[in-house]
Amino acid sequence: MIRCKPLLGTYVEISINDDRNDSCHIDLNKATSDAFLAIELVHDLMSFHNPNSELSKINARSHLETMQVNDWTFQVLKIAKELFEASEGIFDCGVGEQLVQSGLLPRHQNFSEAKLGGLADLILIEPNMVRSTKPLQLDLGGVAKGFAVDKAVEALQKFGVQSGCVNAGGDLRVFGTSLQVISVRNPSNLKELIAIGSLENGSIASSALYYCDKSKTNMGHIVNPLTKEQIQFSESYSVIAPECVYADALTKVFAITKDCQHPCLQKYSAQAIRIAA
Repeated sequence: MIRCKPLLGTYVEISINDDRNDSCHIDLNKATSDAFLAIELVHDLMSFHNPNSELSKINARSHLETMQVNDWTFQVLKIAKELFEASEGIFDCGVGEQLVQSGLLPRHQNFSEAKLGGLADLILIEPNMVRSTKPLQLDLGGVAKGFAVDKAVEALQKFGVQSGCVNAGGDLRVFGTSLQVISVRNPSNLKELIAIGSLENGSIASSALYYCDKSKTNMGHIVNPLTKEQIQFSESYSVIAPECVYADALTKVFAITKDCQHPCLQKYSAQAIRIAA
């Protein structure tokens, strides 16, 4: 059984292996519906593009007041802070202003760039309270999509689905005992897929500049937080990890550092794959 919907700025495909599930006792339509609803909730909460999302409200107000947020938003921010510290600042969601200036993200607030902070300035207070010592322009695009995939898998498993796959535009998680053949787009030929093996009970995410206008220096969607510069590259960077939220985030660490042995990879039981142009 395969279902597909446009979500998260891409197409999300949910596959359930009927032959490996007791589908007679599982409402597969309700299971996939709940999985899609989980993805939609992540999008509604954490979209930078939506001025009324919880993320946009955090960016606008957290330096002025302590705010209560949804449990899922808090979880993503907590993971992001954890990755920020583990990567020594290489992973930092506080780079939204650079993407706004280049036209890749919309402008909702007018803060002086010199006054903007990042994850180091975000304070998390259990349970589900946040505040910041500086105005923020957090962009969770580098971590929330993987989180959404994980939440979709959780929704399926709650219904008793034992084997399947959720694929959100290349952020992919396979669960159960099924093997999923994994292919990565050739950065030199976008029509060609390169098979890199099979995945069982794990996740993979990739970062590349497949569709960016490489004639412009400010069109890359990955920003190096240490230099505040949008990086340019011609290869693709993929990370395999147990959970998609970490695979998604660690592709940015890998793309920025070019280090396939980065300590963050070992910390999160991840493996890196680079495909040269």
